[in-house]
Amino acid sequence: GFDYDVAIVGAGVGGHGAALHARAMGLKTCILTGADVGGTCVNRGCVPSKALLAASGRVREMSNEEHLESMGITIPGGKPSYDRQGVAAHAAQLVAKVRGGLEGSMQRLGVEMIPKLAAYKGPNTLDIGNGDTVTAQDIILAPGSIPFVPPGIETDGKTVFTSDEALQLEHIPEYIAIIGSGIIGLEFSDVYTALGSEVTLIEALDDLMPAFDREIARLAERILLTPRGIDYRTGVFASKVTPGELGVKPVLIETIDAHTKEPVEKIEVDAVLVATGRVANTKALKLEEAGIETNRGIIQVNEYMQVLDKPDGNVVPHLYCIGDANGIQMLAHTASTQGVSAIENICGRSHIVDHDSIPAACFTHPEVAQVGIDENKAKQMAQEQGFELGKAVSHFRANSKALAEGESDGIVKLLFNKDTEQILGAHIIGLHAADLIQEIANAKHAKTSIRDLAFTTHTHPTLSEVVDGAFKEAVGMNAH
Repeated sequence: GFDYDVAIVGAGVGGHGAALHARAMGLKTCILTGADVGGTCVNRGCVPSKALLAASGRVREMSNEEHLESMGITIPGGKPSYDRQGVAAHAAQLVAKVRGGLEGSMQRLGVEMIPKLAAYKGPNTLDIGNGDTVTAQDIILAPGSIPFVPPGIETDGKTVFTSDEALQLEHIPEYIAIIGSGIIGLEFSDVYTALGSEVTLIEALDDLMPAFDREIARLAERILLTPRGIDYRTGVFASKVTPGELGVKPVLIETIDAHTKEPVEKIEVDAVLVATGRVANTKALKLEEAGIETNRGIIQVNEYMQVLDKPDGNVVPHLYCIGDANGIQMLAHTASTQGVSAIENICGRSHIVDHDSIPAACFTHPEVAQVGIDENKAKQMAQEQGFELGKAVSHFRANSKALAEGESDGIVKLLFNKDTEQILGAHIIGLHAADLIQEIANAKHAKTSIRDLAFTTHTHPTLSEVVDGAFKEAVGMNAH
């Protein structure tokens, strides 16, 4: 027999989700926690960034005199002040609390936690160092990802750094360049501008905010960038970044045209945040030695999360990979869902994750959220499959609750197949978009028709009525 029914490598949100479900299914489970319990999300990602956004968001709100005066509020002495160390401590305390909760839940459920890194030694076997091994009927790899730093960029952790260091908020630079306008770059642009920094975004692709639907990106520019004085460059690579010295010497950024590779300009800033995406953290697993080929570190899997020995290769028996390391969708909640799915498949109940119905969010002020495909992809799909594309847009400015809050920027956009009345995608920018998207994601997953949704009742007055407005408009009903 084996030591365990299931051994999980990595205790981030994915490994944790798999462990909880494994125990619910009565499987004897161990988890190799590697560097830390909680992984990126809890220690260096979603969790501490929300603490910084919450604190800096309040500073921004209380600094907006016009907004406050419109509600009859004034702050004696004008602007609020903040203590950088206090803000950083809020994030650190939250990390400790959430990590403790994760550890506690696994202990309580009888998951054996082994604080070691593991390498895959072939069927059913993990090497945990010093000649020790762990064996299991099934192994789930959940090693996560690490920040990607492009060649030519030298990081020193002080003046040139990734999100890992930025979340410690060791200083607030007067002028910071953020390389990459994805979700991480945008969230930090929000934090830094709220705390008084000037920000420039540098994006290699021709489109700013490439992860967003184009219409949403244009609105985001108008709502999140322009009023905050954030300028940007698109279609340029930061080909060389030379660290500086805090308060003494600036960081030098040399940029080249992304297409022609010709030099464009040199920019001097106080600090640079490198937010150019993430890469799979799979080196320590030594998969190549076991005859498993990755695609630039990304572990290849089929729809059941079973590992393949190479791209489009054969299934490696009793080996699964979940989360960022399989490259399907780098989201913490996706990792957790894939973990549950892998356990279902291990238990012999065939399960496939519906990735198209998993929402994603950007926690700027206001938030941006999406599920399914964007308008360009939907147009393409309609053309290829020969159906009529429907689009409905509903505005926050028509919503009583948003108006009461004085936060009426934004829209809910719904894309659907007019013939089948099925949702294809939804995109929201506006107050609490990250919470509002869930209703649409659940409806899409359940394949509820927009007609059925249009006849549901939403609480008045709530922001959810903006979503209701889009459902109703989609089928030609009047919401206003």
